[in-house]
Amino acid sequence: MYRRQFLTRSMAAAGSLVAAPTFAIAELAMGDATLTTVSDGTLLLPRSFTLAGLPEAEAGRILEANGVTGDQLTPPCNVTLYRDGTNTVLFDVGSGDTFMPTAGTLLDSLDAIGVTADDITHVVFTHGHPDHLWGLLDDFGDIAFANAAFHMGQAEWDYWTNPETVNTIDAERQAFAVGAARRLEALADQIALFDGGDTVLPGIEAVATYGHTPGHMSFALDAGGQQAFIIGDAIGNHHVSFAHPEWQIGSDQDPATGAATRTALMDRLAVDDTTVVGFHLPEGGIGRVERSGDGYRFAPLDG
Repeated sequence: MYRRQFLTRSMAAAGSLVAAPTFAIAELAMGDATLTTVSDGTLLLPRSFTLAGLPEAEAGRILEANGVTGDQLTPPCNVTLYRDGTNTVLFDVGSGDTFMPTAGTLLDSLDAIGVTADDITHVVFTHGHPDHLWGLLDDFGDIAFANAAFHMGQAEWDYWTNPETVNTIDAERQAFAVGAARRLEALADQIALFDGGDTVLPGIEAVATYGHTPGHMSFALDAGGQQAFIIGDAIGNHHVSFAHPEWQIGSDQDPATGAATRTALMDRLAVDDTTVVGFHLPEGGIGRVERSGDGYRFAPLDG
């Protein structure tokens, strides 16, 4: 069973009501468990952030075929909520209100489906980039999910908590390192660390998908005879990375490793016909990876 519903929010600006973007919420039943993606808004990125160094003409054709135009990319941010009747698990926590004005809507989206921050029992991180981590703290600098236990891959934790990371990361990402270190410091006494292949929670297995960040993790879910694969940013867009997973993408911190990981992951997901859940994929981010010519395509699940 799969459901997609559209919510339109309104917000006050300059004394008048301004229509905000319409956010897709997608839901998948897995036996007695439910997997839901809720929106944290969108990012607003220069075209070059993803496409720098790619064959311009071919990349342009791929973007046009996928309805992507202009000099800016606006990828959605889909945060995954998994409820099995015992645990209420959030995969990543969005960006909060200090990263981009177009993002940070997670708590509103949760509220729209009747879930509060205090309902979250576990938070599992794919990686430490701002749009996945910076929503950890509230306006007062306190942890926003007060009742949750927190989980992160050992390699990812080690990277962002290393004081040398800010000196070795690309200059344009130094703010990422400072912001991650500040937020993870708040979790120092309550974080549970794991490695690829570990069972993080019942029915949730960690899968190492390094490259986008040094310790990026994906997660294989198994419940009620249904499987789903949460990919975080291991596949960061629905256009060039599907058509040419071997292309090295500038949004990956290690583009070569990211491309190798993405190529292997695409093949695995297509062969196994596994439901995929992507943080930056369209229409709520739930769908399948299908072969298309020499590459692949993202096929959102239909209602």
